[in-house]
Amino acid sequence: MKDIQVGLIGFGTVGSGLAEVLLAQQERLEKRSGIAVRLAMVADITISELPPQFKGVRLTGDAAELINNPDIDIVVELIGGIEPAKTFVMNAIKTGKHVVTANKALLSQEGRDIFSAAAEHGVEVGFEASVGGGIPVIKSLKEGLVANKILSIMGIMNGTANYILTRMTDEGIPFKEVLKDAQELGFAEADPTYDVEGIDTAHKLAILMTMAYGMSITHNDIATEGISLIKPVDIEFAREFGCRIKLLAISRNHGDHVEARVHPTMVPDSHLLAKIDGAFNAIHFTGDMVGNVLLYGLGAGKMPTGSAVAADIVDIARDIRSDSVGRVPSLSYLPEHIGERKITPME
Repeated sequence: MKDIQVGLIGFGTVGSGLAEVLLAQQERLEKRSGIAVRLAMVADITISELPPQFKGVRLTGDAAELINNPDIDIVVELIGGIEPAKTFVMNAIKTGKHVVTANKALLSQEGRDIFSAAAEHGVEVGFEASVGGGIPVIKSLKEGLVANKILSIMGIMNGTANYILTRMTDEGIPFKEVLKDAQELGFAEADPTYDVEGIDTAHKLAILMTMAYGMSITHNDIATEGISLIKPVDIEFAREFGCRIKLLAISRNHGDHVEARVHPTMVPDSHLLAKIDGAFNAIHFTGDMVGNVLLYGLGAGKMPTGSAVAADIVDIARDIRSDSVGRVPSLSYLPEHIGERKITPME
């Protein structure tokens, strides 16, 4: 069987991380998938050449050229945002190519169109890196917890917000000062709105709720409050009650309806989530069979996220090799079993 040819759209932090993972782990990935996986083409309008170690990889400034290349089997979208990312993803699907993305905003807002198109054209969509960076959260829901009714989801899902709250708690520094430091250190974006106002966390919670509960939801359905109004006095107030303030995503499954919210929460010092500091993430599930499950690790970063994207590529390569594309439903449930349910804020 011929090598699996990967086309990468976006050679920024995560894209270059993926390229490094595929190069460094090429032999290991072939041993684990049974087929050689090769980065064949990169589309990026911001660079004129690739690093020398990728001399065999073709560079183009035109994503359409990559998408329409008949030799490309898997298109990886790592540019972020809604457009033109959605157009690239939809066009790749329509040409019969499998897609991998880390784009939680796109999936949270436009996921219904994307997954419907993928089902129609018989291709897979991998999105492990969209939630939790290098933590295998999506894989756990799709496969490891498949025998469970998920009763609740709770987690710290944004490393920037958690880093800021950790510094505010441990050093007593005001929000704006920590944010400025975080931006200088590369922990926060120049425009940190999505991170500090809870929007990024809501994107991720919406994806997890869709998979856990078999329901259609976007981040706009989730009541969301960020951390920008947290002051040192709030941190001290929580400390007096033996708590730490964390930005939590919380959801509970009540059968006929679900509760969901993203907001700063006073977490008792004795709780495992109170001990998640810095840029780390942790996601806690409660299943009716398995009980409590906690997944922990780096929720962002070049190599952890690149590792998660590579895992999706290998999953798809395995399915291509065994002629079993679509073996595992992308959203854990078959499309016909994903419905609507009432969503309310936490009581």
